[in-house]
Amino acid sequence: MKRQVLDDAFFASLDTSTLEVNSAQMLPPECYVSDEFYEFEKGALFDREWLCVGREAWAMKPGDYFTSSHIGEPIVVVRGNDGVLRAFSNVCQHRAMLVAEGHGNARNLLCQYHHWAYGFDGRLIGAPAMDRAVGFDKTKVCLPEFKVEVWLGFVFVNFDKNAEPLAPRLKELGNALANYRLPDLEGQFPDPPTRFPWNWKVMMENNNDGYHANKLHVGPLHNIVPSHLSVFPELPENTAGYFRWNGTQHQDAAFNPTHRALMPIFPDLSEAERNRFIFGQVPPTLSLVVMSDMITYMILHAVSANEVAMTRGWLVAPGAMKQPLFQERLRIGQESIKSIVAQDLHVDELIPVGLRSRFAARGRYSWQEQAQREFNCWLVRRYKKSWQNGKTIQG
Repeated sequence: MKRQVLDDAFFASLDTSTLEVNSAQMLPPECYVSDEFYEFEKGALFDREWLCVGREAWAMKPGDYFTSSHIGEPIVVVRGNDGVLRAFSNVCQHRAMLVAEGHGNARNLLCQYHHWAYGFDGRLIGAPAMDRAVGFDKTKVCLPEFKVEVWLGFVFVNFDKNAEPLAPRLKELGNALANYRLPDLEGQFPDPPTRFPWNWKVMMENNNDGYHANKLHVGPLHNIVPSHLSVFPELPENTAGYFRWNGTQHQDAAFNPTHRALMPIFPDLSEAERNRFIFGQVPPTLSLVVMSDMITYMILHAVSANEVAMTRGWLVAPGAMKQPLFQERLRIGQESIKSIVAQDLHVDELIPVGLRSRFAARGRYSWQEQAQREFNCWLVRRYKKSWQNGKTIQG
């Protein structure tokens, strides 16, 4: 018989996932595979939290724009002629065609279907052959606008106009990343998101799971970052992100056959920072893998209970892309991690099979899985608040 998900007993049971790591257990399997729970989750998380959509560097000049999507909501981010970065629904208010595709620079946001045009402030500025429409007033039509915040060069949007700012709740993660100078780093515009048939949380958990690193990925390429060198800082309860430091076997380690950084080292790093990686998360959308010469970022786009899309990109020190043999060094590094990525994707694909089993258990954690406990705390606090608020409204 199908288990009831959304009831008081279910939400009370989540408390055991937020205990101290050596006492905690994983979330119920329904949190990862249930369509009913995903619909609840959209309101509890995605309608209220800051969602990463890209890098500010992608829209620096007036008219620069790029598009994104979260929980099926198309988003367009554009730099106005006044220099302000804004984000809007990418849905034309005429017949729901998208007003922008991909990224580029434009004079306005023009729906290709019927050429309704919107200014960079979201207002409708052109609507051909609408003069006979009874009561139509184009000055009253505009694209729905979302809140925007830029943190360390990453652009976040929020569907909730009353959302509290993001940056103050990322102080600890921001301090840990300060010497990497993320706002100044450079990178290419990434490829379009790739879709995968599993829940977004499966991928986010894997992105910061130190416990599996020297088990699943055992071998010379990954052994430079031993699981037992993981360090988890204490963070305030209201943190909007969490991270771990992971010591390396030698200075400036990297995932390639040389085991050494191939790109210029970030110039302001301390000795300690050159001897460790940082694995950071800003749920529900951003994961970071931070090395001494390159930062890999992964933006997760929840699609459904059992589908996620991911945008993967990288950042290097200013000027690195102009150095001789940059593309060759980049190719070596990217090719080297393909085997690691393939192992992760294989696991991500099989975990949901197990989660749907009647025998799936709420397993216990190793101390090396502290990041999963931190993620649980972030999730459960929001799940329970939304559940209680919904009961209050209904009552």
